[in-house]
Amino acid sequence: MGLFSNWFGRTQPTRQMPTSSKFVRARFDAAESQDDRRHWANADWFSMDGALTPVVRRTMRNRARYERNNNSYLAGICETLATDLVGTGPRLQLNTGDQDADRIVEQAFFDWSWHVNLAEKLRTMRQSKLIDGESFAMYFTNPRLDGVQLDIRLVEAEMVATPVGLYIPDTTPEGSIVDGLEFDDVGNVIAYKVLKYHPGSNWQVSNFEYNRIPAEMVVHWFSRQRPAQHRGVSEVAPAIRLFGQLRRYTDAVLAAAETAADFAAFLHSNSPAAEVDDVDAFAEMPIEKRTMVTLPEGWNVSQLKAEQPTSTYAMFKREILNEIARCLQIPYNVAALDSSSYNYASGRMDHQVYASNQRVLRDELERQMLDRTLRMWLDEAVPLGLVPRGLPPINEWNWVWVWDGKEHVDPSKEANAAETRLRTHTTTLAHEYAKQGKNWEAELRQRAAEIALMQELGLFIDLEPDGNYGGATPEDAAD
Repeated sequence: MGLFSNWFGRTQPTRQMPTSSKFVRARFDAAESQDDRRHWANADWFSMDGALTPVVRRTMRNRARYERNNNSYLAGICETLATDLVGTGPRLQLNTGDQDADRIVEQAFFDWSWHVNLAEKLRTMRQSKLIDGESFAMYFTNPRLDGVQLDIRLVEAEMVATPVGLYIPDTTPEGSIVDGLEFDDVGNVIAYKVLKYHPGSNWQVSNFEYNRIPAEMVVHWFSRQRPAQHRGVSEVAPAIRLFGQLRRYTDAVLAAAETAADFAAFLHSNSPAAEVDDVDAFAEMPIEKRTMVTLPEGWNVSQLKAEQPTSTYAMFKREILNEIARCLQIPYNVAALDSSSYNYASGRMDHQVYASNQRVLRDELERQMLDRTLRMWLDEAVPLGLVPRGLPPINEWNWVWVWDGKEHVDPSKEANAAETRLRTHTTTLAHEYAKQGKNWEAELRQRAAEIALMQELGLFIDLEPDGNYGGATPEDAAD
């Protein structure tokens, strides 16, 4: 038996297994069902590809998707992480030495990215990477686009798979195929096997048809945990059980409250059994609203109190969310959308790690996708005349990607800090504007135009500490 697409539960054979089993049976707690209290009982020595068999990845992926669809916290975390990372999308800032040409190219690329919904696709890729563990994007030609017809199509993780019957151990070199990825002799990915139909779709097909897509036309975005890893694992895998426990605990608290509410009151007597009137045990008696009643001699009334687990509910939720947030490298207030327990200093400190992770992910997107996308776009834009003539060769161009900035919690403190950095020459206008997601040249040109118009209309604002008004004085205006 060979490596199948594993919709049927089969996995890749390995050599020199210390057991009689022919197939890899690596374990992830997120893919297990039993509650094994022997914490290291599932430890193994398998390779990452051997441990991340298609069945294991499918199980974790399905559970993560289910939790994302049914757990408000995970749904909110997905949306927040995608929005924080991508925002309204990256904007090209070009520097070829010709400012006018740079603005033309930047605007043309922005127009194309708007028509292909680049920002929305990047946000979807971030959510797929979080839940599925990996995200796939394919470049293709879209004839419905005007001008540059380059477009991007997103592909779900299970559609990249080794079709049934393709892998035959006797004829296929070992290591040349890993669940939809085809490699050359030195380990480079040269092609992806992409199924024509989703395995879970309504299409009834007897065999899995696929397209072989060259690697340069596919973006495979995932985080490697080990060197020889070729498929991604869900980022929420370490927290899958925690999300389940959070929902179970909430259900338990609600059940306790409902149980207490179902029993409006209890009648009980402290009199000896011989003196108690004949009352059936657990007999139900209706209570009229807004009435006062009397009780027989020796009888008392009491009500059930839902003291547990409600008293520890808030504390339990916070600790669970803290543990969940840790594996995702996000602070608690991002996971819970609650900053009531934070002060200014602790909030900034917690967000430093979060911001570092966002910078790393943006760098990955820029290197693995955006730079490649720009070059492919230029291959079509230059012949169409969208790029002005006379520019240096593309390999001599310099560009950066500008992302949305984050509004500061205390704008006045941030403005004073930026002013100090500029005065001491420890930063640049380009850097300060980029932190806000703005192009420094465009902003300065816009500001200069505004000041000139204010001078023309006789409107003045205090722009300088020495009292100068944008290069003019009130006396100039009077003249």
